[in-house]
Amino acid sequence: MKMIEKGKISAEQMAIMMYPVIVGTGIISVPAVTAKYAKNDLWISPIWASLLGFIVVYTAFQLHKLYPRETIIQYSEHILGRILGKILGFIYLIFYVQMNGGGIRIYGEFVTGAFLIKTPIIVVISTMVLVCVFAVRGGIEVLARVAQFFIPLYVFSMVIIIILILPELDLKKMFPILEHGLMPSMKGAIVPGGWFAEFILVSFLFPYLTDGEKGRKWGMISVFSVMITFIVTNFIILFLFGGTTSRYLYPLFTASQYISIADFLQHLEPIIMAMWVAGTFIKFSVVFYAIVLGTAQWLNLSDYRPIVFPLGFLTILFTIWGTPSKMVESEYNFIVFPVYSFFVQILIPLLLLIIAVLRKKKPGSDP
Repeated sequence: MKMIEKGKISAEQMAIMMYPVIVGTGIISVPAVTAKYAKNDLWISPIWASLLGFIVVYTAFQLHKLYPRETIIQYSEHILGRILGKILGFIYLIFYVQMNGGGIRIYGEFVTGAFLIKTPIIVVISTMVLVCVFAVRGGIEVLARVAQFFIPLYVFSMVIIIILILPELDLKKMFPILEHGLMPSMKGAIVPGGWFAEFILVSFLFPYLTDGEKGRKWGMISVFSVMITFIVTNFIILFLFGGTTSRYLYPLFTASQYISIADFLQHLEPIIMAMWVAGTFIKFSVVFYAIVLGTAQWLNLSDYRPIVFPLGFLTILFTIWGTPSKMVESEYNFIVFPVYSFFVQILIPLLLLIIAVLRKKKPGSDP
């Protein structure tokens, strides 16, 4: 099978790239979404949600072992046949264009609502997509190096903000624990679970690892890192806002406004903004890379670079047409997407794995 992408990355770089794919947009809104159902137990919900991430990484790696040089777009055709495989590939591509468009729309709403109030949202969205387009044209190695540069700064900024906000925290606000049993925390895990399912994107990265045998290990480490990040974030927000957490649209951003040391070190919202922009840039670039690479493979092209700009324009259209209002955007992200994500990113790969294993055991089946 001819490889369109000539670049190679390490399993560790893959893990670093995948970390902001989930944390990028999730860290801003996950406490409010989780608190709506889990209340004081919102810190437990990421643990339940992460189970889906571990399942997805395991499934993707098992499929990778069966088809080591192919992405999910390619081996779907081997497993299901050409026609059904093409249909499934098209579903994945549309899903990721829609997902990326929705994520960029959330980014645009946040930036224009909190900072650039007079700037048209289309300007904010277009500039982000343009930067992602240039990053993806550089190839997978460029994406990996950009992620390696930004993610340490991202984590360091978050740690500094957590340290500065410690004086405002009240640990008593986490009680009572499990007042209504485990069910509320499980309900709070539904939306984050849809985000953890995005780890199926590793199926687009596994074929280009220099140390493919470490893919599962580093994939699991990335899932665990995301889980810890969400748990810590939820704890901080819970200790600060308690039972009122669900009332804030962007709790972490609001929390940064509480930082004030000797009336000198305050108004650190721009740090949150810079941190979030860096994380979302990596997220959108990785998803956009999967879209571009997958489309080229679906169309049997020899190079993916000529379709980068057209697909970037299509992404911009989806950000505007796909979510015409804040209400539609909210309903899709918190009601439709978790279910949609479960079927496309968890159930279908599991079915593909089952069918592939059964076909491998059948004498005379395709390799």
